[in-house]
Amino acid sequence: MHYQTDDVRIREIKELLPPVAVIEKYPVNELASTAVFETRQAIHHILNDQDDRMLVIIGPCSIHDTESAIEYGHRLVKLREHYKGTLEIVMRVYFEKPRTTVGWKGLINDPFLNGSFNINEGLRIARKLLVDLNNIGLPTAGEFLDM
Repeated sequence: MHYQTDDVRIREIKELLPPVAVIEKYPVNELASTAVFETRQAIHHILNDQDDRMLVIIGPCSIHDTESAIEYGHRLVKLREHYKGTLEIVMRVYFEKPRTTVGWKGLINDPFLNGSFNINEGLRIARKLLVDLNNIGLPTAGEFLDM
């Protein structure tokens, strides 16, 4: 008799959307593309001592309320413009809770905070938030702890 010894703790497998499906649904505009490109260039110059401004990556620990994140972003983009001569301000937008061992695991993993783990919807919500923030000219930063 053969016993199953691999994947014994997997209850189900749900197929993830291909990235192109999410990108096509929430494309970036020219302002967003410019903001991302120019900010990446600016950060490169700051890190290589070619720009003496200070890089400021600021934002919440983890996003759970996208409306509040957008409101925060609108306030931050005004500060970004005001301090552009001395600071390169980027909004931290993080969607996971990787150090949380019990409870909510983050917006992408559990977008409705109800244990449904609708990751495809979490990916859509996350992409839309990033695009919305970039579309107002606010660059965003994430964190990769577990690829």
